[in-house]
Amino acid sequence: MDHQSDAHRTDLMTITRFVLNEQSRHPESRGDFTILLSHIVLGCKFVCSAVSKAGLAKLIGLAGETNVQGEEQKKLDVLSNEVFIKALVSSGRTSILVSEEDEEATFVEPSKRGKYCVVFDPLDGSSNIDCGVSIGTIFGIYMIKHANDPTLEDVLQPGKNMLAAGYCMYGSSCTLVLSTGCGVNGFTLDPSLGEFILTHPDIKIPKKGKIYSVNEGNAKHWDGPTAEYVEKCKFPKDGSSSKSLRYIGSMVADVHRTLLYGGIFLYPADKNSPNGKLRVLYEVFPMSFLMEQAGGQAFTGKQRALDLIPTNVHERSPIFLGSYDDVEEIKALYAAEEKKNEVVVCSFLVFASDKTVCPATRLDGSWVHKIRTFYNVFDLTRY
Repeated sequence: MDHQSDAHRTDLMTITRFVLNEQSRHPESRGDFTILLSHIVLGCKFVCSAVSKAGLAKLIGLAGETNVQGEEQKKLDVLSNEVFIKALVSSGRTSILVSEEDEEATFVEPSKRGKYCVVFDPLDGSSNIDCGVSIGTIFGIYMIKHANDPTLEDVLQPGKNMLAAGYCMYGSSCTLVLSTGCGVNGFTLDPSLGEFILTHPDIKIPKKGKIYSVNEGNAKHWDGPTAEYVEKCKFPKDGSSSKSLRYIGSMVADVHRTLLYGGIFLYPADKNSPNGKLRVLYEVFPMSFLMEQAGGQAFTGKQRALDLIPTNVHERSPIFLGSYDDVEEIKALYAAEEKKNEVVVCSFLVFASDKTVCPATRLDGSWVHKIRTFYNVFDLTRY
């Protein structure tokens, strides 16, 4: 028996102890946030247990319903959603809950309300349930603005206003990654103790990675900058080594690998999904928050992801997130594309408004505005 090793295990940093230590740094804290996180952790433990015995309990397969996204609900999806709704409501610290599985936001009854909003995807990657691939829960926490009368406005905030975000991955081990705005830490569930133990303190993503993660089955529908970036990953012109493609199809698993090993995760807009496919509130924002806290970046193709202001609870967006230098590369490609488009539009406006060139095409101010609006919607370099 290794007595020295056992001695070390008596001073474990559990997630409860970690959060209490964080709370002690804020003397004004009343412990509400700590209680809320403990209920989220409880929900993760419950879902982890259900996932591990899903086949035996006949929890895999379809539940016979379709969620608001038009996706067929798996039995585990339904169970996970119920678990988190009940855990969050019973905490007495939430006012509004937004779940991927529910069409409308859930407003907690006044007697059980608190000062937080929680947005979450109870079981991301559920299409992989039946084949045993890693799946997970994603969550983000906001402070409500209107304590006495919470409204949807309290949820539709930019991601930079989040107080905390995280995910729990159910795979070869159960790993919970959390940020409360002061770095990123990873905890692994010890089944013998039933506790999440700190195993990845102060996670920092490498500044540049060797992996890119994207569904190349959609390549024919991509825009120019995305296609050019992936081409550079495979066939770099500067003599550097090609990047390796790794794509699981479960956002939690793909982002977790990116966070630890570096590289970039891409889910761009395309012709079939012009607004992107991932949901802003409970997929894009929490993962972007974690990436920035770990020293990386998150970009939508137009702006910093955390600066987005959603207009509805299930709004979608493209996303590029990962190592700082890798995201910088794709930002530069989009900036170059935008500049090229502006040159095309400006040239057309000068030509069309010049009487000496073609009097019949003289444009008034309203037509100039319409053409600029058209430019904002379509990529004119393709015409």
